[in-house]
Amino acid sequence: MKKINNRRWLAALVMVPVLLMVLIASCKKMESPVEVVSNDTTKPGVVTNVKVENLNGGARLTYTLPNSKNLLYVLASYKINDKITRETKASYYTDTVMVDGFARAQEYEVTLYAVSRANIKSDPVTIKVNPKTPNYLLINDNLAITPDFGGANFFGFNPNKVPVAVHIISFNEKRNAYDEEEPQYLSTDTVNVSVRGYDAVPKKFGVFVTDRFGNVSDTVFKTLTPLFETLLDKSKFYTYHLPSDSPIGYGWEFKYFFDGNTGDPGWHTLSAPTKQGTFGLGTSAKLSRFVLWERLNGIYGYQNIRQMTLWGSNSDSPGDSTLPLSSAPGTVSGDWVNLGNFTFPNPPSGLPPNQANASDQAFVAAGVNFKISINAPATKFIRFQCTQTWGGLDYVNAMEISLYGNPL
Repeated sequence: MKKINNRRWLAALVMVPVLLMVLIASCKKMESPVEVVSNDTTKPGVVTNVKVENLNGGARLTYTLPNSKNLLYVLASYKINDKITRETKASYYTDTVMVDGFARAQEYEVTLYAVSRANIKSDPVTIKVNPKTPNYLLINDNLAITPDFGGANFFGFNPNKVPVAVHIISFNEKRNAYDEEEPQYLSTDTVNVSVRGYDAVPKKFGVFVTDRFGNVSDTVFKTLTPLFETLLDKSKFYTYHLPSDSPIGYGWEFKYFFDGNTGDPGWHTLSAPTKQGTFGLGTSAKLSRFVLWERLNGIYGYQNIRQMTLWGSNSDSPGDSTLPLSSAPGTVSGDWVNLGNFTFPNPPSGLPPNQANASDQAFVAAGVNFKISINAPATKFIRFQCTQTWGGLDYVNAMEISLYGNPL
């Protein structure tokens, strides 16, 4: 048996309380000057030196915090309209609190409280804010309502990129009442919403905008005549093969891309520098939109289309051209003009592409609509160019395309 050194053992025992004392002392030095929890029921001091920066539908308030050790946050309480009172908080780490959701551009009162960790409020400090025109009104009051193919278009700007919902209604003569479309939710800097499915006869449309605070704008009405729109006759379509078009694979000829069948076979190319094909419409047409059906086997993956460009030509016999992979709508390449760049939407479920579920598959199976700008020129031929597949592959697969518009 190994002999134990008693002196070393006793020395180690003596050192344990010393080490504990050092640790305790160091922990005290690292403690925050603000208590984590508190039984201190002392009323905190008030915020001072409040400054107001008025914004669209809101205001940014900056202030000096009170010198209260147990301060937890600053609370702002205010009415945004005749019915709703909002409260917003800002922790003691900052000297700024945002107040927003105001329904109109007018004077409002905001009451500020400093709140302790024992949930004790300071005396109130009331200040006045004068928010600028709220975003939902700024958007609604400046929407342009114009005829569109099969309906109407509502175009405007959302410069502050706030989340809003655009609600469109149309008068139903049979019911003598208004029908409402599904609201369009957006937070982009541009509003560009179209409703379709209406005959080319005068129709009364209305639009109003709501925000996330429950504010509702007035409804703006306009009577207009939708532009004529119809499904182009695919029996007139024909393959117009050009030298730079992609080679075909597995017998899935390009003609199957517009044969009226969304099942097998479709269009399938081999590996090549381009992923594109060309076909004639059999007429000149002003296009409004197209519907694309992708292959359900491996949706949101592999050779399925993620990004694409539609090129058009109104020439009787357009020549070949090396199309750029990236270009703006309106770009001209030989006899061809860019009619628009399009991106296939992500799975509606919100899942990553490689985890798309049954509802995502149903969405793809129904065909996905892509709107073509009303400013795009009329065309007799289409060059369909895939610029990126979901799998980043150099070949492409698609099942069917349908084109809508006004044949001239």
